[in-house]
Amino acid sequence: MSSVSARPASTPVVLPVSKSVVRLVGTALIALAVYYFIGVDQGAVSVFGNDMHVHEFVHDARHFLGFPCH
Repeated sequence: MSSVSARPASTPVVLPVSKSVVRLVGTALIALAVYYFIGVDQGAVSVFGNDMHVHEFVHDARHFLGFPCH
């Protein structure tokens, strides 16, 4: 006969609130930066001046996600 071994019950991972807040704020800042570079940065009104490198780098992603750019 086969023996069935009982697995111990899994315990949830508990994060302190302070670590959760730091991770949430960090994720929100990264998400806002990605949103800016893909959805808002137009090159001419860029925070980097009149530089089109970021705009051209994410140009196809802008159209794929439905952001107009020209």
